[in-house]
Amino acid sequence: MEESTSREKVLKKIRDALIEQTELPYPIIDMDSSVYPEIKDPLDVTFAEELVKISGKFVYCESVDEFLSVLQSFILEKDWPVLYCLDPTLQKILKQGGIPFEPDESKIIDALLGITRCEYLVARTGSVVLSSRLTPGRKISVYPETHLVFAYTSQLVPEIKDALHNLRKKYQSGYPSMISFITGPSRTADIEKTLVLGAHGPKEIYVFLIEESPLEQE
Repeated sequence: MEESTSREKVLKKIRDALIEQTELPYPIIDMDSSVYPEIKDPLDVTFAEELVKISGKFVYCESVDEFLSVLQSFILEKDWPVLYCLDPTLQKILKQGGIPFEPDESKIIDALLGITRCEYLVARTGSVVLSSRLTPGRKISVYPETHLVFAYTSQLVPEIKDALHNLRKKYQSGYPSMISFITGPSRTADIEKTLVLGAHGPKEIYVFLIEESPLEQE
């Protein structure tokens, strides 16, 4: 009987609250303004700082030619293995620089070093935005131990919402089936709270940011 009485009391309070509605304490809520402080530094500087904070590597290049030169130096100095590239646009660029690569998709499971383009770079979080509309989808961003990202300065956006807005505008009715935000190397601390890099993807991520020339923008 006591349980029934307590239940009735609770239900009565709910009924009374529904009948006697109170005014909202905050009737006007701004849902559009950012909760973050304004980004005052240039977007490339902010992105680089945030990427480095999460153990990513940032490389600025003034041109595609400089990118090819730097990449060639990295391959020699770091003794990087064969570079996997399944993107026709990047394959053309790599051929211009005489950089060998593996284009066979069937061998991707053995890849240790892969390169992709991206959709956007989010300055606020240091994130790389990929989508299924980019060749080869998500494969090279997952299998290799080291992921290289090729991006132009025009792909920098301040916030995640800007990247999503631009994607909707860019693809319209053909919206990607997969959008991935990569924020630093893959990591987990599930086992004994010990941070492990490369648990579910690349151990390292390098973002090569190329200053875009007027000719490249066309």
